[in-house]
Amino acid sequence: MKLAVVGGGSTYTPELIDGFARLRDTLPVSELVLIDPAAERLELIGALARRIFARQDHPGLITTTSDLDAGVAGADAVLLQLRIGGQAARLQDETWPLECGCVGQETTGAGGLAKALRTVPVVLDIAERVRRASPDAWIIDFTNPVGIVTRALLRAGHKAVGLCNVAIGFQRKFAALLDVAPAEVHLDHVGLNHLTWELGVRVGGPGGRDVLPELLAGHGDAVAADLRLPRAVLDRLGVVPSYYLRYFYAHDAVVRELGEKPSRAAEVAAMERELLALYADPALDEKPALLAKRGGAFYSEAAVDLAAALLAGGGPAVQVVNTYNGGTLPFLPDDAVIEVQARVDGSGAAPLAVAALDPLFAGLVSHVSAYEDLALDAALRGGRERVFKALLAHPLVGQFDLAEGLTDRLLAHNKEHLAWA
Repeated sequence: MKLAVVGGGSTYTPELIDGFARLRDTLPVSELVLIDPAAERLELIGALARRIFARQDHPGLITTTSDLDAGVAGADAVLLQLRIGGQAARLQDETWPLECGCVGQETTGAGGLAKALRTVPVVLDIAERVRRASPDAWIIDFTNPVGIVTRALLRAGHKAVGLCNVAIGFQRKFAALLDVAPAEVHLDHVGLNHLTWELGVRVGGPGGRDVLPELLAGHGDAVAADLRLPRAVLDRLGVVPSYYLRYFYAHDAVVRELGEKPSRAAEVAAMERELLALYADPALDEKPALLAKRGGAFYSEAAVDLAAALLAGGGPAVQVVNTYNGGTLPFLPDDAVIEVQARVDGSGAAPLAVAALDPLFAGLVSHVSAYEDLALDAALRGGRERVFKALLAHPLVGQFDLAEGLTDRLLAHNKEHLAWA
């Protein structure tokens, strides 16, 4: 089985390599190609990847290349983990929205739109080249904003599934709090990428007993602290929102906080420099502990499970993914992309049925899904007016003057990445 990782020079990659090495019985990879235009960084990470495989006696071949077409040729699955513009662009995404009193964040709000505009055209070009080189290959997208990027891929007819680590992170944390094996925990996970709620926590599988009330009663303080939300929010909602709901439920407080401390982009950039120095050590043959602070916890295990289910002999499985709505949430169009539990096998991902969503949550899902539709239109066709309309539609913006100011700043900071700007 051949896998290719586009963005293989990312500091995330050793996490992925570790998962491939440890879970080789689940996903027997014979060849892994790391693809990245940053040749020096790619070779550094490629060398560490080979040492990790060797340490764990994995027989697979790891190669590196900056040639995308050669790298994806003959691949069974292609994983996308891109950051167009690098950490410098992320720093901008987190900074200029604050000038307008709006959250600066790389996956939601104005910063998230900027990332979508930079990313969607590049991802679609990569996907077309994958289709030419390996027409049967699955594309697994971990590139943010995952919902918008996955929607772009699916609308263009690609064999694609979007993946996020929020659900598997909750599963592992809840399992630890409940003192059960992670495989015993099934989440009633519903919403859009980075806009989800855990409506139930079932022990024993999809039909198991819902222990969410007990979890909140016994461990609500710990869960709330992890989400950086007041315990009262969880108690009043009766569910567990994802961390990203903090940008909606505590917007003004978050804006004040972001204006008073170094940006996450600056923190990550410093961490990446430290990680790359560690990776350069020829004695290092495992992922360093520092990588856990980089983000993307359990990404490798989620990616392995998804690839195994999609490829011959691995499925079916039930996993939280991003895929077409197809009537699952009846208040959304069928071609909206949602993030829910799905049955995954060689034919793709089919969402499992979910209970009717409370209007408190459904209203926000509808609002953000409409924004995502406008954001995708702006990413595909460009134009200042389309950018403005997407911003005006976003619940974290929603005001004419704000949308105007944010549009001007977005275009000014992203001209080099937007061919039409």
